Amino acid sequence: MGRRGEFNLIAQLFAPLSDKHQGLGLTDDAALFVPRAGHTAVLTTDTLVAGVHFLPDDPPGELARKALRVNLSDLAAMGATPRGYLLNLAIQDSATDDWINGFAAGLAADQHEFDITLLGGDTVRTPGPGVISITAIGEVRVGRALLRSGAKVGDDIYVSGTIGDAAAGLRVLTATNKLNPSHAAILIDRYRLPRPRTTLGPALVGLATAAIDVSDGLIADLNHICQTSGVSALVGADKVPLSPAIEAAIADGLLTKLDAFGGGDDYELLFCAPREARDVLNRLAARLALPLTAIGEIGPSSGVQVIDHAGAAIKIDRPGYTHF
Repeated sequence: MGRRGEFNLIAQLFAPLSDKHQGLGLTDDAALFVPRAGHTAVLTTDTLVAGVHFLPDDPPGELARKALRVNLSDLAAMGATPRGYLLNLAIQDSATDDWINGFAAGLAADQHEFDITLLGGDTVRTPGPGVISITAIGEVRVGRALLRSGAKVGDDIYVSGTIGDAAAGLRVLTATNKLNPSHAAILIDRYRLPRPRTTLGPALVGLATAAIDVSDGLIADLNHICQTSGVSALVGADKVPLSPAIEAAIADGLLTKLDAFGGGDDYELLFCAPREARDVLNRLAARLALPLTAIGEIGPSSGVQVIDHAGAAIKIDRPGYTHF
């Protein structure tokens, strides 16, 4: 970065990621954003710190895509369509040109995939650790955003995709015991490259009563819905969808099933919906080719309880990730 210079870096790598309408080609002090008529802006931000949220040898392109995708997942949980993002990047002094080029290439790939543009941001150097902070901007029709506060007693609880793969992928990268290479590759990919459900989220508007993305862990994030909605949740442990790869990891002792429930980094959508929406949700799952699995039910009172196949309560010692 020192050799290239900040403004050359912006002009060569990041300005091509910005459009000349809202982002102004990164030539001004700020960007312009106007939601479409009848829509409201939805904003979210996430920060990734080297050594805390990612490993030193994570590929820069995949790291860039993960940083962007965890924000897109937040927008999806609100039922919003992504429009653009701001990037604040503190690049370590040790970063090579190849690392920076790879990072920008990762952003370019995901901009194409998710039809969004870079609107602006800031780029600095640091002796370490490296920091990536992205603010994503989306839009949703006025009054139609999915919130955590709408869950009702009797609602079904659903989760998209499968749970625990990312936590298992991190274990694969940091543990000494080895997993079957094909299963290991699947889990590492899920850890490094989340799949934000940007199509599912807007499709749940008008169907789901409450929603959140699974970032901290299935149980912890479900508890966020319960606290905000003033309800409780009952989850069947055997109903939580697991991939064949994580089942293999559990069988090999890499982690436990309960670890999968609290591991975090899944970035699947966890949502509540009334029973009468079951048929519509089944058709939606088929149309998107994305499993939507009912794992429990919303009740009165408060808290989250997990039960086994016989109805006995299971103690969850680690419901999710927390920074503090």
